[in-house]
Amino acid sequence: MKQLKLMTGVIAMSLAITTGVMAQQTTTKPDDSRKVTRVSVSGDSTVQAQPDTAIVTLSIVTQATQASEAQQQNAAQTDNVVKALKNTVGASAEVKTSGYSLQPLRIYKEGQTPTITGYEARNSVTVTLNDLKKVGAVIDAAGQAGANDINGIAFTLRQDRPALDRALSEATKEAVGKAQLIAQALGGKVSRIVEVQEDGFMRPQPMYATVQSAGLGTAAVRTPIEVGSLDVQSRVQLIAEIEIG
Repeated sequence: MKQLKLMTGVIAMSLAITTGVMAQQTTTKPDDSRKVTRVSVSGDSTVQAQPDTAIVTLSIVTQATQASEAQQQNAAQTDNVVKALKNTVGASAEVKTSGYSLQPLRIYKEGQTPTITGYEARNSVTVTLNDLKKVGAVIDAAGQAGANDINGIAFTLRQDRPALDRALSEATKEAVGKAQLIAQALGGKVSRIVEVQEDGFMRPQPMYATVQSAGLGTAAVRTPIEVGSLDVQSRVQLIAEIEIG
């Protein structure tokens, strides 16, 4: 009988210990009602910036029956153009030769050997300036001095860091806004930003303008030049953690 009582006491103690462990596990069990998910969103931004640099490329073209004559005429004419350009833009701009060519002028007839009728010399000059208001004056001065071909005008942005930073900031804000909108639609909130990546950017591309060459050399009318704005683009990829419930 004593042995039976002893065994009964041991069993009762074991049950008490087991019951205590189960109760402890239940109180420390984490709450499963909170759910967490991740979303990947992107943000895009395009900002406009005013160009700060103009690049004007023009040419002096001369023709003569002899190659040496075409060269000499071109040299004298180019010298006049370069002097006129430097007087117009001053020391703050850059005037440099960007190309030179001397080519024969040929007449082609079917079944016959091409005939050389003369030579053409072409000297191209590039002017880079920060004062965009002087672009029209540059073209006029070059035309009056002997330039007879305008190859093109390009407006660009050398100091593009502020515009790039602004585009990046706006793209990031757009991505965060998308993540918050998704969280609200799911009945939750953004708990943290897991990862942010700059997915790409586009530096401002040069904006080109064209000028008719026919009016060069006439001082009656000034050449009007309108400067527009440049687009700077940025894209951001973002991963956000959303807490629901």
